Amino acid sequence: MNTLVDLRSDTVTQPTAAMRAAMFAAPLGDDVFGDDPSVNALQERIADMLGFEAALFMPTGTQSNLCGLMAHCQRGDEYIVGQSAHTYRYEGGGAAVLGSIQPQPLAQNAAGQMALADIANAIKPDDCHFARTRLLCLENTWNGHPMPMDYLAQATALARQHGLAAHLDGARLFNAAAASAQPGESVAAAARRIASHFDSVSVCFSKGLGAPVGSALCGSKEVIARAHRVRKMAGGGMRQSGLLAAAASYALEHHLERLADDHALAQRLSLGLQGIDGLQVRSAQTNIVFVDVADGRGPDLLAFLKERGVLATGLIGLRFVTHLDVDVAGIDGAVEAVQAFFSQGASTSTASIAGRAAVY
Repeated sequence: MNTLVDLRSDTVTQPTAAMRAAMFAAPLGDDVFGDDPSVNALQERIADMLGFEAALFMPTGTQSNLCGLMAHCQRGDEYIVGQSAHTYRYEGGGAAVLGSIQPQPLAQNAAGQMALADIANAIKPDDCHFARTRLLCLENTWNGHPMPMDYLAQATALARQHGLAAHLDGARLFNAAAASAQPGESVAAAARRIASHFDSVSVCFSKGLGAPVGSALCGSKEVIARAHRVRKMAGGGMRQSGLLAAAASYALEHHLERLADDHALAQRLSLGLQGIDGLQVRSAQTNIVFVDVADGRGPDLLAFLKERGVLATGLIGLRFVTHLDVDVAGIDGAVEAVQAFFSQGASTSTASIAGRAAVY
């Protein structure tokens, strides 16, 4: 293959020409003083879109989640979260390190759901021996799975029955919305339905939406005011950040409905890989395809693909992610490269062993 097909993540996208033009034309101010018009417009737009009073633009999703958790919880409080959830496992322990918030991780099923009974049993009584349980944190999508609406409703209702708030790590909220939209319903409207179950939602613009940088935390005015203070402490106060906010606003305007194209490409990839001896393909529901490789040959396959211009990751099984910089030809080329690896009976070699360091 002559053209690089980067399926490592939907974070690798480049801004489109039109997005770059929107960034170049963005009116700017100083957001630390609150007078960057492009940032303010984005915050108002995403808050209104998802049904919240306010929003706060952040450099990253990790910071957005951290500010959300610390806005809801004080030192010595506890949040309930999935054992494999991003906020617990992949964000450097920030809530515990920086917020002194104790996580209470629970087992998840294959779709990322914690059992309602486990959530109820994990909520601590009001007793000085225990951390105070304050928050339930869910994730949507989870490993590409959109959370069922009835589960979101039941889990958050359970939380509120016990006086807990509910936060959503919605890094790929709009992918979940595109997969969950009812006939005739827009992606934005479906996202608002999902968000309606939560007291705060973090949403990422630099994943499926294709902006170069940025996330937003949405919530009540009180929650966002507390989060604003945390963002300052965490070094997230930026100056003429309207350049970045303009890209996110462009993505909200132009890239929501096209998420269905990414999902279709993931389905094409999934179908193309099924039936290959030595691979177990987990069905693609949004834009992420996971593949398990028999006999520990995953690193060899990744190295083989890289030599042929196809990039993927292998942290939790091989992962392929579709996005706006991938097309049908790229997906078909990736399938052909995987087929070539297995058809030639690739075995561990010096070259493939050397490739492992680059992969991991």
